[in-house]
Amino acid sequence: MRYLSTRGGMQPQSFTQIMLGGLCPDGGLAVPESYPRVSPAELADWRGLSYAELAYEVLHKFCDDIPAADLQALCAKTYTKAIFRTEAIAPLKTLAPGLHLLGLSNGPTLAFKDMAMQLLGNLFEYVLARSGERINILGATSGDTGSSAEYALRGKRGVNVFMLSPHGKMSAFQTAQMFSLQDANIFNIAIRGVFDDCQDIVKAVSNDAAFKKRQKIGAVNSINWARVAAQVVYYFRGYFAATKSNDEQVAFAVPSGNFGNICAGHIARMMGLPIARLILATNENNVLDEFFRSGRYRVRPPNEVTQTSSPSMDISNASNFERFVFDLVGRDSGLVRDLWSKVDAGGEFNLAGTPYFANVKEYGFVSGSSTHADRLATIRRVYKEYGVMIDTHTADGLKVGLEQRQPGVPLICLETALPVKFAETIREALGRDPDYPAGCENLESLPQRFEVMDADAGAVKAYIARHTGL
Repeated sequence: MRYLSTRGGMQPQSFTQIMLGGLCPDGGLAVPESYPRVSPAELADWRGLSYAELAYEVLHKFCDDIPAADLQALCAKTYTKAIFRTEAIAPLKTLAPGLHLLGLSNGPTLAFKDMAMQLLGNLFEYVLARSGERINILGATSGDTGSSAEYALRGKRGVNVFMLSPHGKMSAFQTAQMFSLQDANIFNIAIRGVFDDCQDIVKAVSNDAAFKKRQKIGAVNSINWARVAAQVVYYFRGYFAATKSNDEQVAFAVPSGNFGNICAGHIARMMGLPIARLILATNENNVLDEFFRSGRYRVRPPNEVTQTSSPSMDISNASNFERFVFDLVGRDSGLVRDLWSKVDAGGEFNLAGTPYFANVKEYGFVSGSSTHADRLATIRRVYKEYGVMIDTHTADGLKVGLEQRQPGVPLICLETALPVKFAETIREALGRDPDYPAGCENLESLPQRFEVMDADAGAVKAYIARHTGL
């Protein structure tokens, strides 16, 4: 299995090479030369596997430069009850016949990002130990990626983590999860701005080839292919849990900001998983919904990004979206390069009226958006009707999923976080505090360690250099 750049300017590389590299040298994203297909016999065999066993079966189709026994051991080390607080790892909760929540928030940071990030931390440590190298991870977070990355990589040999987040724009719980970490290899930088400012800095640093090479800069954001591949696993798990046979189809409702989570669903579908529909849900920052409805991809400037009660989706420029568009336009890297030259210059593109946009439905995508009032109403409804408390992002997904639901097709909504991470909105919706999982009761009162900086890539590079000595 070899990987190419969506923009066509990279020689084919292996899984571990792109895992450590982040953005491709030409600014594109790594994608496999072709998607592996899962045969009906394999699908039948996989139905009875444990989560760790299923993770190995999916991942070894994308990764052939880690010995099979080692990859099996890494999956077994990652997906345990000790880390995810349940044997099921990703348990399915049925709200009503044909309506399900896939529980993805049982990991250390109570968010779905742990599902991939815990494996990525072990993969990084394994590959770096094998090569004797060190790496400096640079990432941006709107809420959950940062804490998931830091908890996965804290104390890992050969890794430093520099994580950018928008100053004052995450929930108090999310902020405390990150900033309370005292590990010597964790560096939190709060940027005066919005998430897109943070993401732009990461891209600017990654595009400085000399600095990236000297500082050995890598990435754990959703641009990291290994993360996307690891997320593919839970689509298979959710499908098996919600169906009795592989003749059935399902729909997945996915809250989406950076397009990484639903991109994994797109890949699962391309591999042959029987997915009838991928339902993309946005909040008020509805750039992706606008594209899937109209063909227009219009990135908003920072002053037009709305701060919402589902802050992990307060994103205007979805960094993973390029992977899907690469497939949508027939894997034409020259066209992708042209389209993103407009995006990177602050512009937009429009595929309306082209044969490419007509293909969107063939890929199973539909979309919708949700507002704060919608979130409150959905949280209240689910709690009243099913006795289940959901977080704000999951509420966005469920609201849009129910709107786009097809008769007779089971709907699986991907849970994105536990409600405790957004306590203020839960109190507004339900008039009560969310439950605190054991060990998290006093998190927000712990000392915090972070640096506040302007949205300046040069200043961030200088900070990294000072703290690595390179």
